[in-house]
Amino acid sequence: MKLISTEEMMMMTKVYALLLLAFVCGEARSQIERSGAALVLRSDQLDARSERKDRSLLLDGFFYETKGGERFPLPAELTARARDRGASEAKMPDGRAVRLSVEREGDDFLLRMSAAPASDIAKWGLSIEAAPDEYYTGLMERVVDGPQAASWAPGLRAAMDLRGQQVEMILKPTTSVYAPFYLSSRGYAVFVRSEWPGRFDFAASDPRRVRIEFEGPALELKIYTARDPARLVRAHALEAGPPILPPRWIYAPWRWRDEHTHRATYYDGTPVTGPFNSEVMEDILMMKAFGIPCGVYWIDRPWGTGLWGYDDFEIDPKRLPNFAAMVRWLNEQGIRTVLWIGPFFQGKMAEEALAKGYNLPDQKRPPNGNNYPLVDFTNPQAKAFWQSGVEKLLRLGVAGFKLDRGEEDIPDDGPSRVFDGRSIRQNRNIYPVLYLKATYDVARTHRGDDFILMPRAAYTGSSPYGVFWGGDIGGTQEGLRASIIAVQRAAVMGYPNWGSDTCGYNQQLLEQEVCGRWLAFSAFTPIMEVGPTRNVGFWNLPRQPSYDTTLIAIWRLYARLHEKLADYSYACAREAHETGMPIVRPLFLIDPRAPEAWTNWWTYLYGPDILVSPIWEKGRRVQEVYLPRGAKWRDAWHPEKVYEGGQTIKVRAELYQIPIFIRDGAKLDLGDLEREYRESLAIAERRPDLKALEAEVKAWFTREPK
Repeated sequence: MKLISTEEMMMMTKVYALLLLAFVCGEARSQIERSGAALVLRSDQLDARSERKDRSLLLDGFFYETKGGERFPLPAELTARARDRGASEAKMPDGRAVRLSVEREGDDFLLRMSAAPASDIAKWGLSIEAAPDEYYTGLMERVVDGPQAASWAPGLRAAMDLRGQQVEMILKPTTSVYAPFYLSSRGYAVFVRSEWPGRFDFAASDPRRVRIEFEGPALELKIYTARDPARLVRAHALEAGPPILPPRWIYAPWRWRDEHTHRATYYDGTPVTGPFNSEVMEDILMMKAFGIPCGVYWIDRPWGTGLWGYDDFEIDPKRLPNFAAMVRWLNEQGIRTVLWIGPFFQGKMAEEALAKGYNLPDQKRPPNGNNYPLVDFTNPQAKAFWQSGVEKLLRLGVAGFKLDRGEEDIPDDGPSRVFDGRSIRQNRNIYPVLYLKATYDVARTHRGDDFILMPRAAYTGSSPYGVFWGGDIGGTQEGLRASIIAVQRAAVMGYPNWGSDTCGYNQQLLEQEVCGRWLAFSAFTPIMEVGPTRNVGFWNLPRQPSYDTTLIAIWRLYARLHEKLADYSYACAREAHETGMPIVRPLFLIDPRAPEAWTNWWTYLYGPDILVSPIWEKGRRVQEVYLPRGAKWRDAWHPEKVYEGGQTIKVRAELYQIPIFIRDGAKLDLGDLEREYRESLAIAERRPDLKALEAEVKAWFTREPK
């Protein structure tokens, strides 16, 4: 009798544990052979809702497609041999050798498909069985694929669930946070390890299948399995990250304007005699008078000279006089300054960049003179040249940047290649990651960990370097709805730090009810950034009432609440960094066995102990809220009311209220919210004296060493 060595035994055990796949016999086997290659992944973590009524997942429909458009299904013999060996090769009709391998990593599986030769392969694909009631989410922050405005179209019914949708995995402006990762309510998740464009079809063309296709010469994907969806999210977040742990100060309220003008008078006609930009002073002085906290002041473009106000990374002294002193003035009040930047050159730097070939080839908006050459971040010299411009701003005390346009006008097709040899097609999705990393490296050199970067676009590899915002969202009630979905999708994808343009950006109507509800929602997102973007404050709106006492009061209420939660938010961010558990937690991460946790999408947890249910529809004053099992929940507006988890309740909420519940026993005190709102109303009714407030700024500037 031959003894089996320890090494042989380990190999046999690995192969058996690896696959437990393609367990097919009799009629079932013949059916699979007729349809081509198939794998059955078995895991006791999977839900038993499948055609076989067991804890397994069927993968089939394997193929590759050549650049000539010819598609080759992989043969059944390939997976039949892979069952026994963990990897298998087959000779294809076009003469190439195709390899398929599956490795088991605990409860997870790593699937690889490759071929030799591969130079003319355009894409790979496969299908995964779909149960009739299966739910899918992830992939993108926009609600539906296509033009971004479709995600806030009136009457849209789609929400968190992607079932019935087809999603192109190529970054689109301007709601542009993506990850090739989705989770299923059956207890599995898929992470495609690819920077190439791809496509997901969630039971849209075939109600029994999820179809996955990705371009490129090979395909690799990770399939996680877990009964707990939170484990799926955590595992991917750590593998794709881990997410950045930002400085605590980003969890204070932010204030910004889309464009800053230096005016002769303040909003109320008071002459401007102070040393800094009039609108910066107006914002800071008004917020101080109202008692509205501010930790970050963000200045969007234009802040420089030239056609776009962005020439050569130089501050325009006419628009922003005494800029360096202004940054110090803000710093002394605990406020950091953040500036807009884009991944392109302008001014004399653009001329030099074009002369040296530092720009991307074939960009969608061709360079117009010295206007718009996009940086090829794969070129070390181009990257260093661009970083030298960012350095100018860091030396002035700037503490962070809003990284805009990382997905806009980036070439995505054609024969050209970027500096490192990648095709421009392959470079398309990875471009915002390279842009972010280049900025991160130069900022870290100058500021250590005390800075923040906030890109609009993201893909796998972005989360360790930045926090994110939801792009140019519509300023309607449907835009608010889309943002409530976006923050939860971002959380699922591994982007825990996220915020939205409060009151919206596009189509911004500045309606009192939409803005009021949005302010409340933003307070329970990690980044509370408040415009509004029509370059005004809630004290000089372009409609009546122009001085909106109600909105000022609501802003004060929720900015103070957000500030009060800064330590809590930072602790949640640390948890996200260390474990992958997001800050915003869809209900199905907490109570996945409850159907309501999958359907009550407008309700979520902010960290472990706060449950909120933002209201987005105008006129709505009663909200249905599902309270997860496993805890009692105390109404923050009426602390005497405590509810058992595992039920849906109806909650009344006036315009200034968002339904808030605290996990009973949590060491959180939000204070008397009703009293805080009444106090805020009384303060908002008293218009600040800007002349007196400005005198303090002038006195500070007089003392400031020149």
